[in-house]
Amino acid sequence: MPLFIVERQFAEKLEMTAEDADGIRRINDEEGIRWLYSFLSADRRKTYCLYEAPSPEAIRRAAARAGLPADAIVEVVEQLAPDGSSARL
Repeated sequence: MPLFIVERQFAEKLEMTAEDADGIRRINDEEGIRWLYSFLSADRRKTYCLYEAPSPEAIRRAAARAGLPADAIVEVVEQLAPDGSSARL
């Protein structure tokens, strides 16, 4: 399944509960996508999330249903390592 990085910008600090995350997982399951993990900026207003999804549109649908922004969605196809090596994902 293709991998995507999703950038999200929040107007307020992000405070997510386990209940919030469970609701997002249910929506994602219905849309056929999987949230792998996220990085949170120091000011808690921006996240970078890694997803497995069939398409960017599936991510946008899930985000809209969950009331989340999806400011940028980028498909990733290769991993680069500090030693200069790379691998297809």
